Amino acid sequence: MTPVPPADLPGTLGALRAAGHRYRSVKQELRDNLLAQMRSGAPRFPGIVGYDDTVLPEVERALLAGHDMVLLGERGQGKTRLIRSLVSLLDEWTPVIPGSVLNEHPLHPVTPASRTLVAESGDDLPIGWLHRSMRYGEKLATPDTSVGDLIGDVDPIRLAQGRTLGDPETIHFGLVPRTNRGIFAVNELPDLAERIQVAMLNVLEERDIQVRGYQLRLPLDLLLVASANPEDYTNRGRIITPLKDRFGAEVRTHYPTDLERELELIRQEADLVAEVPEHVLEVLARFARAVRESPSVDPRSGVSARFAVAAAETVAAAALRRAGLLAATSAVPGASAVPGASAVPAAPDASAVPGASAVPGASAAPGEVLAGDPSSTADVNRGPFLALDAVARVGDAVSVTSTLRGKVEFESGEEGREIEILGHLLRTATADTFRARLAGLDLSGFTTLVEEGETVETGELVSAAELLRQVGTVPGLAKVLDRLGVGDAPSPGQAAAAVEFVLEGLHLSRRLGKDVTDSGRTRYGGRD
Repeated sequence: MTPVPPADLPGTLGALRAAGHRYRSVKQELRDNLLAQMRSGAPRFPGIVGYDDTVLPEVERALLAGHDMVLLGERGQGKTRLIRSLVSLLDEWTPVIPGSVLNEHPLHPVTPASRTLVAESGDDLPIGWLHRSMRYGEKLATPDTSVGDLIGDVDPIRLAQGRTLGDPETIHFGLVPRTNRGIFAVNELPDLAERIQVAMLNVLEERDIQVRGYQLRLPLDLLLVASANPEDYTNRGRIITPLKDRFGAEVRTHYPTDLERELELIRQEADLVAEVPEHVLEVLARFARAVRESPSVDPRSGVSARFAVAAAETVAAAALRRAGLLAATSAVPGASAVPGASAVPAAPDASAVPGASAVPGASAAPGEVLAGDPSSTADVNRGPFLALDAVARVGDAVSVTSTLRGKVEFESGEEGREIEILGHLLRTATADTFRARLAGLDLSGFTTLVEEGETVETGELVSAAELLRQVGTVPGLAKVLDRLGVGDAPSPGQAAAAVEFVLEGLHLSRRLGKDVTDSGRTRYGGRD
């Protein structure tokens, strides 16, 4: 939807002059607005995580210097997101000559036709207003991109009407000129054929364009930004040296530098359909970082930040699937999720968790979208959950190793071992999170559960109520819940997630045994 300008904006060139409006180039506009936001302390790049002390200062220096720039980094480092955020530094509305394909400013027309129009109409010239969202152009570089796509080409119909080849009115302008007085981005610049890159040389230096050998003195006013992967990885092309020389700044991007930034990124980007407790998110963040640093993974490819985001969404989906299947099972009197399992009540009694209060919304109809606070997990979720007490557990993360292996490029010698490698890294991440979260706690109450041959069963289709019924009142559970940030009144799903995390952590620290049954259940017991 095209934004509608406010009614109080000037409607003619005379009114624009009377309002004291002055012409500024795009780079002057970006510089002035950036400085204004710096002085006011307002956020300058909302939604950009982990770049405050590294990438953003370099971007700001490039903008203040009036430099075109290229962002260089591996996939999934937010390069395009950062480029698109620059639009917020443009004026919200800017005046244009109506009908101008080059978005010409009424005080600074560039084409002969517009200059004639301004001279003939004078202060009575009607003006239009262009929203900053319409001043951004973007092209994904592909091998079939042509000079005509970016710069323009001769329009044979206009030529047949009697115009000459040197007349700007004969040209059908491409994406770059049509973004005049705005920001134009070229994603994956090395993928452009070298002869097409040559066509960009004049745009970056002389600020004019050439079409089929005819030089059109149209002083383009724009900021040109490009993104690229490292040349040694793509192997599809390179940025030609003269073009690199014309970019005023080359800014290197990177993946989140620490665990907290990784978690912050997941919280911001993941669109979760069920609650994912903080300790499970931490496991996934550590897992993504471990995959990124693994010697079995091609370092030139990198592991995108989208990997951790997709992992969180997959784990949430596993929890929602469990809730849906168990709800269907409980609708059949006496039925169970897994043959031999006890019936699962439709709405777990809060008394299953010692000291827990009733679960808000427990009487909601199946499938109803619940109202109220959607999340107790550091505001990571964006909307109401789709099922009552659908809470992800650490065991749900196992599905990630097969679902997301296509996002990782392994070294050639690891072919056929991809899931094995990811499974090992996931277990390592779980063990590290267990030590970081629960170190120093007395967990002997959990090991006591499996004395004398007893076992505790959990799994993809084991309900929270069934798991909590097996463990009963466990000494030390309250302290575990407190360490995991669940609070004094956890829901059954939150308590079950905490219990499963402890059981898995004790297994990984060699204090419990573990076995997976033919029916898919995970059985924790004493070590042989």
